[in-house]
Amino acid sequence: MALPTDPEAQPDPQAAALYDEASGSLAIGELEEAVAAYRQCVEIDPDYFDAWHALGMALLKIGDTKEAIGAGLMATTLRPNDLLAWTALSQMYVKDGQIAEAEDAKGKARILSLGGRVVKDQP
Repeated sequence: MALPTDPEAQPDPQAAALYDEASGSLAIGELEEAVAAYRQCVEIDPDYFDAWHALGMALLKIGDTKEAIGAGLMATTLRPNDLLAWTALSQMYVKDGQIAEAEDAKGKARILSLGGRVVKDQP
């Protein structure tokens, strides 16, 4: 089970290089290549929040909504107080027709947007 990660933690260097490659592929519309590279990122560094978030968004763009939700859930697990992660997860749920789950994720995003916390920081 993944635990929340430190937002200041640095990813594995190999995963970071693949992330840059994936983001470049995404920028020029090579979505399948981007997804493959983001998948490699999270295989190398399972705690790499940015890679999980980007993988989820790329999967959503290619229409793989179920897997996008899985990646989105990993992102929110790793950083439960990340506004963008909850907003993206809400969008994924909407696209999949899971309205109750979408509303829950949206509510968490709203709490964060008002300066609240979804999970209190660990001592």
